[in-house]
Amino acid sequence: MADRALTGPFATPSARRRYALTLGALTVLAGLVAFGLLAWDNPLPVGSEGFWIIAEMRATSLVVLAVVVTGQAVATVAFQCAAANRIVTPSIMGFEALYVAISTAAVYFFGAAGLGRLQGLPQYVLSVALMVVLAVLLFGSLLTSRRRSIHAMLLVGIVIGGGLGSMSAFMQRLLTPSEFDVLTARLFGSVANADPSYLPVAVPLCLVATLALWLRSRRINVMGMGPDVAQNLGVDHRREVMITLFWVAVLMATSTSLVGPLTFLGFLVALLTYQLAGTWDHRYLFPFAALLGFVILGGAYFLLKHVFYAEGAVAIIIELVGGLVFLAVVLRKGTL
Repeated sequence: MADRALTGPFATPSARRRYALTLGALTVLAGLVAFGLLAWDNPLPVGSEGFWIIAEMRATSLVVLAVVVTGQAVATVAFQCAAANRIVTPSIMGFEALYVAISTAAVYFFGAAGLGRLQGLPQYVLSVALMVVLAVLLFGSLLTSRRRSIHAMLLVGIVIGGGLGSMSAFMQRLLTPSEFDVLTARLFGSVANADPSYLPVAVPLCLVATLALWLRSRRINVMGMGPDVAQNLGVDHRREVMITLFWVAVLMATSTSLVGPLTFLGFLVALLTYQLAGTWDHRYLFPFAALLGFVILGGAYFLLKHVFYAEGAVAIIIELVGGLVFLAVVLRKGTL
């Protein structure tokens, strides 16, 4: 704590300059990715009326990408601070298993039309609310326990995720082939899963939750120092963890209900953010992570869709790379 107080959010002036340069480069790259997604293979001249009509049609995917990466990146960085560990993520702890269980139960009890009942704006809001409530109930006491340990957290997270996964697998075995195909397509993380009618709710939810976490960055910084230090500095650690967990759950529920599970996206973005940002201050980490996530996911989406013509493989590539990086980090550290 003393070192942080003396050095500020950056250890040296050169670290601050590096952060500014890297953030600037990411902003330029994000702009290029966004322009590429809007203009690539657009048959009409740039700036013409027809060009903007086609670009407007493509803008939906761009907004979906922004919501997903912002939700996943900011939620993971905040969750890792609340958990006091840079390996655990909301997805690994079982947040997305809730989404799978809810979607599977809908098909199991209502047939293929069950997913149709989950589609539509009111159903989307209900799905998000249900995921937030269940996440806070399942993980709230775990993160606020005075006797918590990373091993206990991982064990409970794996048990919860495994239990929900087993329940989902049991229900899936009882589905007809056609129902199973419909469900599988929904559970595969893809931008194509996003319904544009959800965006009027998803975008404000993402913005409000991200802004709320950013405005509480100073308290989150203190919370990350541990319960004893936080209490000495006048911050109610348990209350701060619960507030952070609530906004994390909102972000995760919003993005997961929009496109489906992307287990390792948040971990990959958070890991690179810590390596490149050069700061511990969440006022700087949150925007950095959001921009970096957009460059990674947007760049992968652009390359696979317009160069390799394999749009559906984006989630597979992200999960493969993120999973390998996760294993590499665990094996390199030799500890959780």
